[in-house]
Amino acid sequence: MTIPTTMRALVYGDKGAPVVEDRPRPQILAPTDAIVQMVKGTICGTDLHILKGDVATCSPGRILGHEGIGLVHATGASVTTFKPGDRVIISCITSCMSCEYCRKGLASHCVDGGWVLGHTIDGTQAEYVRIPHADGSLHHVISGASEAAQVMCSDVLPTGFECGVLSGRVKPGSSVAIVGGGPVGLGVMLTTQLYSPSMLIMITRDQNRLKVAASLGATHCITFGPNAAEEVMALTGGRGVDAVIEAAGVPGTFDLCQEIVAVGGTIANLGVHGCKVDLHLDKLWHKNISITTSLVDTVSTGMLLKLMGSGKINPEALVTHTFRFAKMLDAYSTFGSAAKHEAIKVLIDFES
Repeated sequence: MTIPTTMRALVYGDKGAPVVEDRPRPQILAPTDAIVQMVKGTICGTDLHILKGDVATCSPGRILGHEGIGLVHATGASVTTFKPGDRVIISCITSCMSCEYCRKGLASHCVDGGWVLGHTIDGTQAEYVRIPHADGSLHHVISGASEAAQVMCSDVLPTGFECGVLSGRVKPGSSVAIVGGGPVGLGVMLTTQLYSPSMLIMITRDQNRLKVAASLGATHCITFGPNAAEEVMALTGGRGVDAVIEAAGVPGTFDLCQEIVAVGGTIANLGVHGCKVDLHLDKLWHKNISITTSLVDTVSTGMLLKLMGSGKINPEALVTHTFRFAKMLDAYSTFGSAAKHEAIKVLIDFES
């Protein structure tokens, strides 16, 4: 029996469009590698930013994707935690577990990893993917939650929790506003509630996502626009909110964050910005605020999986559409026009 040497893959085209191509199957290049056969994947807003040219470090020709669940196909000699046949969650961040940054909990800056999948090496939107440093970059699938929900632990939930909730210094009783109702913004919505905020405001332009936010626990929903700041101030008695999570990555949303942050509050930026924004220090210099920027380190993934397994968090509602891998271009079209299709997270099924 002849073993195929090629696979189908979704590629960043040289004209900024997604293209499906035949590519060689990945091979083990280092003893710490694993080759994973994809089972379920998804599309991230960052993939759309790449296609728009916002991520200069990603070149045309790259296989996109940094999320998913798969079946371990082969492992290098030094991989000890996983074996062929294991069903695994792929982390969006690759960690060697031993460099200076990984030891500090900053795996996003791993000297031989970080965000590489679908960025500087080929990613998960293909039938097979090579995972460097497999022991630090994969997690075993758990039995207490659906695989559709567990795909959200590749990126959405740890990004929302680490870059939004933790960086935003959310505490019990805090007032919190999330500006941007995409998948990661809704991931912030879910994980913020672990800290029992007194007020949880979702601000987005998409009316369907406001409805979803309300169903997931938002105490107030505001349409993004010229009156949004005034509405937040009315809700908070003119004080503003303790934590503002920027989850959209455009200048207008960052401006709004600066307008509604309270004295002593925090603006936590997790949106991917493709152009400069203005910092209004003339209005903020005396307010004792903090502004944080961060890339997810996925140090919380194991904990989030435990919470998911016990039913404390259920992100399955974020999955609104499912496509066969053969319909990958349709999936991109739907996700790229999310408001039109009422799409939040688009799941890619490699098994159907």
